[in-house]
Amino acid sequence: MKKIILILCTLLTATLGACSESHQAPPEIDKPAPTPNPEPTGEKEKMLWFDAEANFQRFSTKIGITEMLDKTVEAGFNKIVVDVKPVEGDVLYESAFMTQATAIGSVSVPDRGWDYLQFFLDEAHKRELKVTVSTTIFPMGMPSTKQGPAYRGTQWKGKTCLQYKPEGMVDIKNDPTKVAAFLNPVLPEVRDFAIRFIREIVSNYDFDAYALDYCRFPDYQSDFSEASKTAFEQYIGSTVDTWPGDIFTYNASGERVPGRYYKQWWEFRSMVIRDFVARVRTEIKALKPDVKLEYWAASWWGALYANGQNWGSTKFRPLNDQDAWSFTSWCSYNYNQTGFADQLDTFLLGTYLPRVYGPDDGESIEYGINRAERFLLNACTYYATVDCSNRNFDIEEACYYCLKRTAGLMVFDIVHVINNDMWAAIKRGIDRYEEEVAKE
Repeated sequence: MKKIILILCTLLTATLGACSESHQAPPEIDKPAPTPNPEPTGEKEKMLWFDAEANFQRFSTKIGITEMLDKTVEAGFNKIVVDVKPVEGDVLYESAFMTQATAIGSVSVPDRGWDYLQFFLDEAHKRELKVTVSTTIFPMGMPSTKQGPAYRGTQWKGKTCLQYKPEGMVDIKNDPTKVAAFLNPVLPEVRDFAIRFIREIVSNYDFDAYALDYCRFPDYQSDFSEASKTAFEQYIGSTVDTWPGDIFTYNASGERVPGRYYKQWWEFRSMVIRDFVARVRTEIKALKPDVKLEYWAASWWGALYANGQNWGSTKFRPLNDQDAWSFTSWCSYNYNQTGFADQLDTFLLGTYLPRVYGPDDGESIEYGINRAERFLLNACTYYATVDCSNRNFDIEEACYYCLKRTAGLMVFDIVHVINNDMWAAIKRGIDRYEEEVAKE
């Protein structure tokens, strides 16, 4: 979902390029989907996301939290998502080994003297709100401000992503154009560290679901370290003679030119993420079987190979799909095996798109939902999620339609709801859907 006021870079190339996952409208990459499946049944969750960075000052006091929880209930939501590890890398819960977040960007807050996450949980439960706890997974700092654990001490030295850019190799933590200093997901010690803080949160707090955010590679430029080269060679069972040229090179215009192992490379990276998601599921279910595993990703699936995010079903064969023409430049024959939908309880489908309706419109929520039905193949429950940062966005219609078409709704983010005064419109959309259900 997570998420820092929609500040993500979109990286495009002219011919074979793809955008990194962002919370912005994507390029049109697919054709219309077939008629959707019938509306899901049963009680539906209406979720509101509480981003840590965007609301850092607002939620520095208890009254700031309780006032917004009251408005959340009044608007018709029955669940919240509490972000407790922003991309800066420090945390907003009591941890035995993670540093508390006291400054993000130019905003500093005093020592609260109380447990941020526990207070959210206690107050949410008083209001009969369910809670999803969300953390970023691989970000560990902010390159724009050089804040976060990646910039302190030596623990993460040499473990942040090494980018392959037209100008050469650049450590992501030294690239101010990037939203976060990602640790390299290929490294076992990085994955182990993430599992450690996930275990800590799930063990020490009682909540309904855990959401993986930024559980991915940053974009197509990362990671090209020697560790990733070795891991890739083990994956394909062959030596890469020219690195990174056997993956791709850049032409004079800065466009990617595929190399010998281009398609296998994207498969490998997606398998790294798929295997990690599967491991998280195993760990969470061993600790607390009733805690659901959730994952947010953008709905524009065909661009997310650059991030290693195959949120589709393993039964979905891209190269046999009606839109295979748009995947053939990068998709390997076995890419479907990297799908992680079957490891999730709930997929939060990022239909952060400017229009609600339009089966032929690649930037409509309707189009995104139709595509998800085709790619997920009932491997998991999924909710449509919407971004309301644009005050002209028809949030009322979007809430109504997402509830009608999918198993739930998530609105991102409360800061936009506040700034654009969308409380009443959201309630109208939720009420309209529920009134229709009551009549059935």
